[in-house]
Amino acid sequence: MAQRPIELHYWPTPNGWKISIMLEELEVPYELKLVNIGAGDQFKPDFLRIAPNNRMPAIVDPDGPGGEPISVFESGAILQYLGRKFGRFYPTDERARVACEEWLFWQVGGLGPMAGQAHHFRQYAPEKIAYGIDRYTNECNRLYGVMNRRLEGRDYLADTYSIADMACVGWIVPHANQGQNLDDFPNLKAWFERLNERPAVKRGLEVGKAERERLNLSQDKNAQSVLFNQRAR
Repeated sequence: MAQRPIELHYWPTPNGWKISIMLEELEVPYELKLVNIGAGDQFKPDFLRIAPNNRMPAIVDPDGPGGEPISVFESGAILQYLGRKFGRFYPTDERARVACEEWLFWQVGGLGPMAGQAHHFRQYAPEKIAYGIDRYTNECNRLYGVMNRRLEGRDYLADTYSIADMACVGWIVPHANQGQNLDDFPNLKAWFERLNERPAVKRGLEVGKAERERLNLSQDKNAQSVLFNQRAR
């Protein structure tokens, strides 16, 4: 039986791109459900039922285990789920899988959060706080250096193209906003260019682009308030 479309609850950000790229690489049908994070769609009850942390992306697979629907939130968990389900881009050999997971979790726990803080203090913070800007710009620089060393003599983070690369590439797209110059990291730059030559990566990065451009977060103070003033509710 053909795979029914997977619902992708998404907004075009580095975390969202991970999943749009993966689905494009898999060439499986999916239905886009835009979650306008500047308008507060992530707090709607229907979305919270599948993503209790009120963060996108999330997916709903109507053909989950045993033929029953399953929802998955957290981008790293989604990549692992899709990799297992379709048997692609997630190695089954244990050593290769460990390497893939190391770099996947390195992104989830390091590159993403630190780059996100760099974006915040460099672009969105109402006050330009030198300590915050320096702290996170420098940490991004350190992390870029880690990737650059890892990619010396390698085409991909886990040797073969995998969900680890998909997880990281979107966070390198806005490198200038993080205060980084790719020319300082030649192995990383070559990897980034290599990934951007992949048709599925190109398509994945285009998903929802027009909607993102309409919501210019650097100018929209109401959207910034929704995103950056959250507390327990």
